[in-house]
Amino acid sequence: MGWVRGERELGKGEAGQASRATIASDADGSDTIAAVATAIAPGQGSVAIVRISGPQAEAIGARLFRAPGQQVWESHRVLYGHVVDPATGEPVDEALLLLMRAPRSFTRETVVELHGHGGLVAVQRVLELVLAAGARRALPGEFSQRAFLNGRLDLTRAEAISELVTARSRRAAQLAMAGLDGGLHRRIAALRGQLLDQLAELEARVDFEEDLPPLDGAGVVAALTAVRQELEQLVAEARQGALLREGLRVAIVGRPNVGKSSLLNRLSRRERAIVTDLPGTTRDLLESELVLEGVPLTLLDTAGIRPTDDAVEQLGIARSREALAAADAVVLVFDLVAGWTAADAELRALVPEGVPLLLVGNKADLVENLDAADVAADVAAGPDGPAVPRPDVAISALTGAGSDALVQALLRRCGAADVQGVQVALNARQRDLAARAAAALGGSLEAAAQQLPWDFWTIDLRAAVRCLGEITGEEVSEAVLDRVFARFCIGK
Repeated sequence: MGWVRGERELGKGEAGQASRATIASDADGSDTIAAVATAIAPGQGSVAIVRISGPQAEAIGARLFRAPGQQVWESHRVLYGHVVDPATGEPVDEALLLLMRAPRSFTRETVVELHGHGGLVAVQRVLELVLAAGARRALPGEFSQRAFLNGRLDLTRAEAISELVTARSRRAAQLAMAGLDGGLHRRIAALRGQLLDQLAELEARVDFEEDLPPLDGAGVVAALTAVRQELEQLVAEARQGALLREGLRVAIVGRPNVGKSSLLNRLSRRERAIVTDLPGTTRDLLESELVLEGVPLTLLDTAGIRPTDDAVEQLGIARSREALAAADAVVLVFDLVAGWTAADAELRALVPEGVPLLLVGNKADLVENLDAADVAADVAAGPDGPAVPRPDVAISALTGAGSDALVQALLRRCGAADVQGVQVALNARQRDLAARAAAALGGSLEAAAQQLPWDFWTIDLRAAVRCLGEITGEEVSEAVLDRVFARFCIGK
């Protein structure tokens, strides 16, 4: 079991703490768990699956399932029949049963799946009968956790399952599949193996230097430097991967009637917001989710921020300010016909420091005899007085002119323009561990630069090895497993 092996290597137990990992591994997995393994909703979904895993799974299936005729009950064969209430003999659902005897299953335990009708009532009745027959309700991610504890998956593959389920774009799903196929594990395991080779050479010199040939210190430094550089590259790519997985919340702000709602409708390609010539039409925060160039975006159409005595509009403006403070990026829209105003400057000052900001000049179609570049130059010139900022993009939300340029400029401003080249990406937990490993290698290289004895080199090198082992699950505690699998959905 991964966490046990890790704790022996690290010498750090989590004694005395009840945890999900303890529940899953008690008595070598002697309990049987069950959960609905498919999404269910009223009137939605044609098929629902109740998954059972553990030593009593087959017995529970045999007790609840009636297969007519001479169907053969054997592993990896689908049976047709009915789920029945054993107390009354009442049929609960027409279903298929799939038996997968250990170790030829996802969890490497005996698994039974009951495939019945979707919806709410039927599948919940089946689950209740399974639990009454002796199974325990599974915790979030407990099936995947058992697969990990039983050696079916390493930790990177287990996490990739969750990322695949929650993917919000095709590129995010492709990244998850790269992890599920073992690409990330192979890359991290190779780096860890290189560090272990160097650690073994250093430790041998600490204990038996007189009996061994001299160690090439420069070669060790070169090897550690190469691993550190690759880890730093992985950390950089992880930031791009986070954009594909988590997306961006983009607040569209501006004075009333500058075209924020028209821009939202243009980008989302549907009439999500009401558009009129009257200022203050948007009274509340509107959200639209879409994927642009592979990056999931949540566009927030905010109420125009201005002084007003309208109580409802005041609430909308308050929410707009909150959205502005919490956004990953801000698109500030202003009217090219009216030009840059003091109110626009006040809005720009509200954008938190460090948040990517894109200035968009709208209504370019109403500015006669000027193309987008001329409009930008004209607006930048401004009237007499303070300098007026040049818009990043000039568009017409009405006609769509400039919208493609806006998308590209927004992605560049957020650092999301090059995400298509990312093939393998660490998640947040893995990224933090890789960054810690790279920092630890920096400590080893510093010891080398100061020409300290070999044992000083090994201190931080050991820490780097532990961090990479925690990514793959070779060195991981129960507490870490609790945090990782608690983020999974129930049934996975």
